Amino acid sequence: MEWVLADALLSQSRDPRVLLGALCRGEASAERVETLCFLLQRLEDEEARGGGGGAGALPEAAREVAAGYLVPLLRGLRGCPAGGADDPGPAARQRRRVLRAAGAALRSCARLAGGPQLAAALAEEALCDLLNAGPAPGLEGAAEAAVEVLVAVGSCLRPREDAPLLERVARAALALALGGDKAGPSPDAAALVAGRLLPALGRCGGAALRAVWGGLVAPGVSEGPGRVGSQLLILSALAEKLLPEPGADSVPASREAGLDARRCWRFWSTVQAGLAWSEDALTRKRARYLLQRAVEVSAELGTDCACAPGEGTGPSLFWWSEKKKDELLKFWENYILIMETLEGNQIHVIKPVLPKLNGLFEYAVSEENGCWLFHPSWHLCIYKRMFESENKILTKEGVTHFLELYETRILPFSPEISEFIIGPLMDALSESSLYSRSPGQLIGSVSPLGLKLQKFLVTYISFLPEEIKSSFLLKFIQKMTSRHWCAVPILFLSKALANVPRCKALGMEGLLALRDVLQCTMITHQILLRGAAQCYLLQTAMNLVDVEKVSLSDISTFLMSVRQEESLGRGTSLWMELCDWLRINESYFKQSSSCSSTGLHETSSLNAYVRNLVQEYIRSSAWEGGENSCMPDWFEAKLVALMVLLAIDVERMKSQYSEKRRTQNVLRIFLDPLLDALVKFGTNAYMPLLKTDRCLQLLLKLLHTCLLKGSGTQDDEVFTLLQNFIMSTTESISEFILRRLTMNELSTVSDLDRCHLYLMVLTELINLHLNVGWKRGNPIWKVISPLKNASIRHLQEMDRGQEPTLGRQIQRAVSMAALAMVCEVSQKPELQLDSLDVGPPETFISSLQLNQTLQKPHTEEESSFFEESSSSQGWGKIAAQYIHDQWVCLSFLLRKCHTLIPASEGEILEPTLPAVPMAVRTLQSALEALTVLPSEQVLPVFHCMKILVPKLLTTSESLCIESFDMAWKIIASLSNTQLIFWSNFKAFVQFVFDPKVLTIAAKIKGQAYFKIKEVMYRIIEMSAIKTGVFNILISYCCRSWVVSASNVSLSIAKNYSELVLEACIFGTVFRRDQRLIQDVQTFIENLGHECAANVVIENTKREDHYVRICAVKFLCLLDGSNMSHKLFMEDLAIKLLDKDELVSKSRTRYYVNSQQHRVKNRIWQILLVLFPKFDQNFLNKIIDKIFQAGFINNQASIKYFIEWIIILILHKFPQFLPKFWNCFSYGEENLKTSICTFLSVLSHLDVITETILEKKLILKQALTIVLQWCFNHNFSIRLYALVALKKIWSMCKGLHIEELAALTSVIESSLSQVENMHGAGSAKKNWQRIQEHFFFTAFHPLKDYCLETIFYTLPRLSGLTEDEWIAIGKFTRFTDIPLGAGFQWYLSTTHLCELKPGDWSQQDAGSNSGEADNQSEWTDVQKKIIPWKNHVPDFDLELVFQDRAAKLGKSISRLIVVASLIDKPTNLGGLCRTCEVFGAAALVMGSLQCVRDKQFQHLSVSAEQWLPLVEVKPPQLIDYLQQKKAEGYTIVGVEQTAKSLDLTRYCFPEKSLLLLGNEREGIPANLIQQLDVCVEIPQQGIIRSLNVHVSGALLIWEYTRQQLLKQGVSTA
Repeated sequence: MEWVLADALLSQSRDPRVLLGALCRGEASAERVETLCFLLQRLEDEEARGGGGGAGALPEAAREVAAGYLVPLLRGLRGCPAGGADDPGPAARQRRRVLRAAGAALRSCARLAGGPQLAAALAEEALCDLLNAGPAPGLEGAAEAAVEVLVAVGSCLRPREDAPLLERVARAALALALGGDKAGPSPDAAALVAGRLLPALGRCGGAALRAVWGGLVAPGVSEGPGRVGSQLLILSALAEKLLPEPGADSVPASREAGLDARRCWRFWSTVQAGLAWSEDALTRKRARYLLQRAVEVSAELGTDCACAPGEGTGPSLFWWSEKKKDELLKFWENYILIMETLEGNQIHVIKPVLPKLNGLFEYAVSEENGCWLFHPSWHLCIYKRMFESENKILTKEGVTHFLELYETRILPFSPEISEFIIGPLMDALSESSLYSRSPGQLIGSVSPLGLKLQKFLVTYISFLPEEIKSSFLLKFIQKMTSRHWCAVPILFLSKALANVPRCKALGMEGLLALRDVLQCTMITHQILLRGAAQCYLLQTAMNLVDVEKVSLSDISTFLMSVRQEESLGRGTSLWMELCDWLRINESYFKQSSSCSSTGLHETSSLNAYVRNLVQEYIRSSAWEGGENSCMPDWFEAKLVALMVLLAIDVERMKSQYSEKRRTQNVLRIFLDPLLDALVKFGTNAYMPLLKTDRCLQLLLKLLHTCLLKGSGTQDDEVFTLLQNFIMSTTESISEFILRRLTMNELSTVSDLDRCHLYLMVLTELINLHLNVGWKRGNPIWKVISPLKNASIRHLQEMDRGQEPTLGRQIQRAVSMAALAMVCEVSQKPELQLDSLDVGPPETFISSLQLNQTLQKPHTEEESSFFEESSSSQGWGKIAAQYIHDQWVCLSFLLRKCHTLIPASEGEILEPTLPAVPMAVRTLQSALEALTVLPSEQVLPVFHCMKILVPKLLTTSESLCIESFDMAWKIIASLSNTQLIFWSNFKAFVQFVFDPKVLTIAAKIKGQAYFKIKEVMYRIIEMSAIKTGVFNILISYCCRSWVVSASNVSLSIAKNYSELVLEACIFGTVFRRDQRLIQDVQTFIENLGHECAANVVIENTKREDHYVRICAVKFLCLLDGSNMSHKLFMEDLAIKLLDKDELVSKSRTRYYVNSQQHRVKNRIWQILLVLFPKFDQNFLNKIIDKIFQAGFINNQASIKYFIEWIIILILHKFPQFLPKFWNCFSYGEENLKTSICTFLSVLSHLDVITETILEKKLILKQALTIVLQWCFNHNFSIRLYALVALKKIWSMCKGLHIEELAALTSVIESSLSQVENMHGAGSAKKNWQRIQEHFFFTAFHPLKDYCLETIFYTLPRLSGLTEDEWIAIGKFTRFTDIPLGAGFQWYLSTTHLCELKPGDWSQQDAGSNSGEADNQSEWTDVQKKIIPWKNHVPDFDLELVFQDRAAKLGKSISRLIVVASLIDKPTNLGGLCRTCEVFGAAALVMGSLQCVRDKQFQHLSVSAEQWLPLVEVKPPQLIDYLQQKKAEGYTIVGVEQTAKSLDLTRYCFPEKSLLLLGNEREGIPANLIQQLDVCVEIPQQGIIRSLNVHVSGALLIWEYTRQQLLKQGVSTA
């Protein structure tokens, strides 16, 4: 069209000046400039052919147009905004058209001008504009205009004469394109330079191409990942020059310039960076293009070449050998196929290609010398792409594949692989979801990926050269410190490291790195996983540290990073392993500089080190700390205590078979400095304060470390010795503490920490004396009373209005803390301190002014001390502790004198204790305290409220309700605070759900009763997000009801039966991340004592299972003969049945393992547990509801429970048999999906009639009923009826019932016929399967009645998710509610528990005769009646379609379109319309309900009324596809696979079935196996997928087009 326009203009005038001049006048619109461009190109063409008119006029006219019109036009466009490259506006698009047209016109002018001067001048000016362009607004336009000019005139420059200019332009453009100039133009302008100018310069060849190429491969250019896209854009545009076509007529520019990109290492590193690291799909496509072109060029050239060596070692990044052409072509063909397939991100498409990746490794390693033939970085690019995939399944597949590399092959060492492991692999391993269980694995199994990681790391490190091993392990561990890891990845990485075989690989730097990793684990909230990770990291240190490079001091510092309360408990397997390691290596440790100065010959030994450590710790000069110095840090005390106990246990190992007394002597030597100092405490008043602090800290830490749970102190020789040593110093220590606490020696803020230390030591000493037997008159006993009296005296003196100086206020806080400690220990009955008499302490505590704050002191005299200390600690914290201690004292008083608390405010029983009778005022003060105290100090207030609320609930209900609300607000605010939440929550539960409170609230039925229930439901709601809170509530309530065990307690419990009901059905469906955490925790727990964390960390039993376990064990303790118990259980059973009915009527989707399924399952489990306690009268009330439940569509597990309980009822109470027979009398419509339930019951008729003497009438009735169902048209019903018939008939034959002799021949022949069915069809298979099913063979309703069958075996065999399996071990481990010794039905006595889940399970999903063969997995007994069979069972589907089409008066094809996998109504509606338009035989959908959807109808425009629609649900597709295959259909899938065919080359058979995939996941792998062929639509763009409706429409049209062509040929 352009040429026509130009010819039309030339026909008007042959004078170019006139034409050009006319076009150059007027507004410079895009159309005008484009017309000018067309005309100049036409004139240029004529000039080239020698037909131009006016030899001198045309060059002159061209110069005039360039100088007078185009150059000013381009200058004017410089200041205009360029617009975004991605989405330019209308003005920007118009401007770009003008620029492009002006540039092309300028090129023509330069060629027509007849000389190089114009082109060179324009290039110089444009180069200046390009260099001056910057990021400021408005300058992007100048860059764009300059680029267009340079692109236009670049080809007009002379390669030789203008070479310097071309080189300058190339260098400037390259710097801008690659971002080398920080003040350069915007990214849009840089992209324009990279995309247009540089390729144009490269095509100029010669100097320009060399300059561009040299800039691209210069060192340092490709370092930034952001530059790779620009580099590949340029390289792909210059591919023809850098990788020329072989056999071209002209000499390629690259050869002229001496270039060959294949030989350049930086070229290939850029390609690899694009393949592996780029996030942009277009950049990756360019990289693949360059690789493929290089391979094609190499194959066609037929000459050997190799890339020059670059960084690192190993083979060239690229090489070619004509001798190995076939192998090389195969390698690169598979490689590119894999990289292209990975772009799809669909695992079912990628999985078939992954075996080719194994083949790449086989090609890559030489069989002769075992060296790399191909650089391993190519393989790593594939894994990097898989790791970066958005599809986590693909990421996991890639990680798994990489970890399996060394399982079957030995790969040569490569530094690139080591770097890849430490880099991308570890980054990928940080994703927690990768460690989930595989389908079919039991809860608590080891993570498959974690196991592969362990095997991989062990194998890989064993293959590493010795000189590389240390550096690799160090970098690996340092990488673990470079990010915040989640709990699961850090656990399995630590576990993998711990299993690396022992080697001397790590020195001091490695030990420090391991310490940093230990600190990384501390951010993990899951304490068990945190502890397990610490265990593994400590084992790693013992396995990998070279002891000759580290000292004992380094080891002891490292051990301080391991939390003893979470992992390194004394007496655990880890502790013993550490002791053994120290014993073996103690003489090899590096001598530390601190020890060398002592001059001792044995400083390298552990004993000498510990002895020196204790001596250095205790030694303290007077100048080290004055009387007002701060307390020392606890770190040193922890370290010394740990090393002392480790050393003494090592010594015990040495002397295990020698003299036992040596242990005592060594411990005495270790502790001599400490014991000497402690003995002097009571007599040496001038001992430095810092020394006393350190000694007491060490004393505490020795006791705490020795008393950790893993220690087993009963038979612990070391603990006994330590106890005896410390008790010998008790008198001195107690006198010292008494003096410090009572003689006004504590006067600074820092002294409050010392007070806390003294009180802790005093408490520990009391505990020590209690262990050996408390005796009145011992040193501690002598201290307690004076301390109590002195504290009261100090507090009384302070209340006399003295000025609140710092010293007085500190002493007041100290006295209150001491009194609180005495009150706490006085509650221990062993101390014999408590008496029922009211003395001065009780009187004083009762008269305390509650919530009295500790006034901030005046700081005139002691300002320096106070300002320094108060700034660090804050007076508010001191005041809060003071109030806390008041409530501790009051709690002691209320517990002691609770009988004196009056029920009403007017009743005064004891005037000497004002706080006790004034309970209302005390409770009000408690509410005030809750508003004042920080959350971590409200515990004693809760304890007081527990005593006060029951006394006041009747008379002051509103105040009690307020206390409930206030306390709940505090608990709710603490829900994210792990450390203090649980203790406060337990105290809250104990006072709100106290049995007395529940009893009073239930009796008066006031607002408090409903408030308690409200709190109960709030706790249950909280349990959905904080596992364990419901456990505490139900455990406390059940224990309190069981302990009281009276009729009154259970009658009160009946008022709160909703709590037990909710506990019986409790259990949340967890998110994947929550389930993963639980799985890994269970795995750690299953390791038992092998993992020290299990021993040290208390099992809190906070799993959801324990809620139901508690409820079940509570119900098992109830006595059916006790009327109160009986009424409680009956009320609960009725509520459970009502709940089941409510769930059944719910409109929420009900599917296998849904929340509704789980709730119903739990309901029937509890009903089974309760059944033995039911009598006939109660069953008479609920039997109809139980039978009615059998008529409801239920999942398999629920059907088993309903059938089981019906069998038990009929066995125990045969009186209900008439009602059971009536269940078979319902209309067939009501029974078609549930009659199998009642037939299953009949199959256990022998158990039902076990206690009945006269069985004949029952057998005759059963036989009559079963026979009629044996002839039902439904195949599944016939199967169940035949199973029941076989059982009943065997009973009849055993009893020799003569009345039934007439039926013998009929029944025997029927059973014989079904037993001897010929062929291998589904009918015979189903008969065999149902007979082998556990419910009809191994299961015995009476012998298998036990908790194990109800809660573990039956859920497992019925296909319920593992979350619902409660192992019997959990029942026995839950000891909060112990069952009596007479409880005998924990375990099953049959072999049912040994069975594995079969391939036949009941489910009310309709019925299906099961005629389809080759089904690999059976999930339903009663398969749904497939609609395509049910509509017209006696006719072929095709005939039905054709008949319907004939009635509609239209022609149809033989194409069936299957869209059952498609979810969106819009796509289905569009497909429906397309199928109707092109006359498809039928459209198959997953559900016909979507036809009513408005979105569907909007797209289909009534096509559903004229097109046969068929319903086939996704689970039924395999059956349907197999049936269609048998009918001669070819199954065609629309999917991109490794073997898919191009749509343009595929010829559709007439009988074709088109299977379309899901919008996101495509066609599942199990259905791909059913396909005869996969067809893909050829694509030219970047995006790799079309909308499913569009894809389907294209294939439907192609099928229709081919059939129309065939019809035309046949007609002709």
